[in-house]
Amino acid sequence: MPDQTSYTEDNIRSLDWKEHIRMRPGMYIGKLGDGTAADDGIYILIKEVLDNCIDEFVMGAGKTIEISVKNNQVSVRDYGRGIPLGKVVDVVSKMNTGGKYDSKAFKKSVGLNGVGTKAVNALSSYFKVQSFRDDQSKTAEFEKGNLINDAALEASSIRKGTKVSFIPDLSIFPHYKYRNEYIVKMIKNYVYLNTGLTIIFNGEKYRSENGLKDLLDENISEESKLFPIIHLMEEDIEIAITYSKSQYSEEYHSFVNGQHTTQGGTHQNAFREALVKTIREFFGKNFDASDIRKSIVCAISIKVMEPIFESQTKTKLGSTEMGGGLPTVRTFITDFVKRRFDNYLHRNPETADKILKRIMQAEKERKELSGIRKIARESAKKASLHNKKLRDCRIHLNDMKKDNRLESSLFITEGDSASGSITKSRNVNTQAVFSLKGKPLNCYGLSKKIVYENEEFNLLQAALNIEDGIENLRYNNIVIATDADVDGMHIRLLLITFFLQFFPEVIKEGHLYILDTPLFRVRDKKDTHYCYSEKERKNALKKLKGKPEVTRFKGLGEISPDEFIHFIGKDIRLDPVMMSKETSIEKLLKFYMGKNTPERQKFIINNLKVELDLIDET
Repeated sequence: MPDQTSYTEDNIRSLDWKEHIRMRPGMYIGKLGDGTAADDGIYILIKEVLDNCIDEFVMGAGKTIEISVKNNQVSVRDYGRGIPLGKVVDVVSKMNTGGKYDSKAFKKSVGLNGVGTKAVNALSSYFKVQSFRDDQSKTAEFEKGNLINDAALEASSIRKGTKVSFIPDLSIFPHYKYRNEYIVKMIKNYVYLNTGLTIIFNGEKYRSENGLKDLLDENISEESKLFPIIHLMEEDIEIAITYSKSQYSEEYHSFVNGQHTTQGGTHQNAFREALVKTIREFFGKNFDASDIRKSIVCAISIKVMEPIFESQTKTKLGSTEMGGGLPTVRTFITDFVKRRFDNYLHRNPETADKILKRIMQAEKERKELSGIRKIARESAKKASLHNKKLRDCRIHLNDMKKDNRLESSLFITEGDSASGSITKSRNVNTQAVFSLKGKPLNCYGLSKKIVYENEEFNLLQAALNIEDGIENLRYNNIVIATDADVDGMHIRLLLITFFLQFFPEVIKEGHLYILDTPLFRVRDKKDTHYCYSEKERKNALKKLKGKPEVTRFKGLGEISPDEFIHFIGKDIRLDPVMMSKETSIEKLLKFYMGKNTPERQKFIINNLKVELDLIDET
């Protein structure tokens, strides 16, 4: 039967700017999230406001930016030129309005489409913008994009610049919480890319004198560096390079006009090609590209005229042209790397020799592993990966070519009962489940060979598609879902060891999480409370009258699928596995997973006492 649904002029609807943003927030800020991931929307809101401040600094106006985050209210103050007073309301509430359309005012701006602050405004329950200039000030306030206060101009002696304050809307970002670690990482990237800029976050100052060299120093310890960082820069391009002694895959930190392009793009691809070409020509040998790039740690930043990104969140560069009469991005980067990196190798033969030995070592390891890898791949296929071990999500099964990684998660769980509960209660479109068989091997100190010889590790890396690095990682979120008992904690530790040992960039790039599940269920005939701590259990008992039933969940397998849906749905609680700048992977693994039993035993006893004291206090 044909569809009889009427389709008339009444079905055609035009949304105003704020309605469209609020109805389709993902188009403007990517995934929403609750703050547990660095790319969650609440951080994109800060970034959008910060980008405008950075553009002021790049144009030579304002060397300091102040940021505060208190009780989930964000304030960002710059000391740039200040928004022209007659356009303050328009700039934050009218689409296609801004100063960046005039290339003379913003030659190499981060954002050109004038959407950023409008999205922040529309997605905030409260938004306030203030501009100070020409001995006057202008203030405007909004709620969910609706103007509630268009204040008159006032005389002002306050230093010129712009201040934006906002509170993300709980109806868009339920249960959100800002994590300072993610904000600090964002801030550091800004100061690395803008030497001379000072950003003050909640009273603490951040500043860089050595640009991308400081960034690599932050991300790789001295003992892990194969040689001192090579730092090369000219107008519109800066590169920092070294190799890691301890990691296997490539690691890139790439930027365009100050924007962190976490998914790379044309500039990162051009650099990888240029590096291979330069090294091959320098040594006069046709080395395999993977051997040349194995273990490289690099940061690259370029500036282009009116960049084209593949999404509003600007995580991947699509531009092929530099603009301004310069050659293509590929030619520009290739010429720079060939000239400057080649010269450096000629002038620093010790570094060149270390690179040569590292490449030859990588070549030897690759050839030794080639046979094992082939067998391991066949084994992964025969293990019926998509049936027994991995229950994939539909966005991968139905459309492998589409980049759906940002929307997908993989739960790594133990045992048939736990994996069964998660499988039955998951969102089949975006959530996949990988079932472990027994405890993983302690892989500390073992070579990459064990990843292929151990069935669990081999199948896990195949499921994640990280055999050759995380560039093609199939799931944005890798979630360890184990029981909250001693065995479950041990499995967590063994899995984290696996990633730290062989794929540390999974953790460095913020992809690994621990699933937080309730310890107790407290309920009466009317209400049910799921409690994640002893303190929450006590609070629930106070709220419920009479003698409520208290159930202690000993394992994930005891939680029914009907209940599990509450813990992995929109109210999911995830704890990100993070590393601080002081962390040395080698020292970390040696202490926790090595054979220093007396030291570790003392550490556990001391920390167990602290934990017991905290429980007593609650």
